[in-house]
Amino acid sequence: QVQLVESGGGLVQAGGSLRLSCAASGRTFSSYGMGWFRQARGKEREFVATINWSGGTTWYRDSVKGRFTISRDNAKNTVYLQMNSLKPDDTAVYYCAARTQPDASSLQGSYDYWGRGTQVTVSS
Repeated sequence: QVQLVESGGGLVQAGGSLRLSCAASGRTFSSYGMGWFRQARGKEREFVATINWSGGTTWYRDSVKGRFTISRDNAKNTVYLQMNSLKPDDTAVYYCAARTQPDASSLQGSYDYWGRGTQVTVSS
């Protein structure tokens, strides 16, 4: 069983930055593909970014490319999402997810473990 705990959310003005962290329990973190997803109020949860086990492969949804960066530190069992140039449309609950396969994936159904989420609010 893997437990994921997100942190780093909060209220920020448009154009600002936040860094989300996701701490994972368990000794097999370094073999897992990881992802970040988000759900805005009244909308379905959507893919944001994903990273493979080594950090060598990353994918992003188009609307965050060039602004968000996903990274991981396997020694600390932690994955990060650096968010720059934030926009009001980025307002959502952000979820961290882990999959027992080592590769990256944008498919929600391919993830086995989910965190409880952290709220990000971007004011205009």
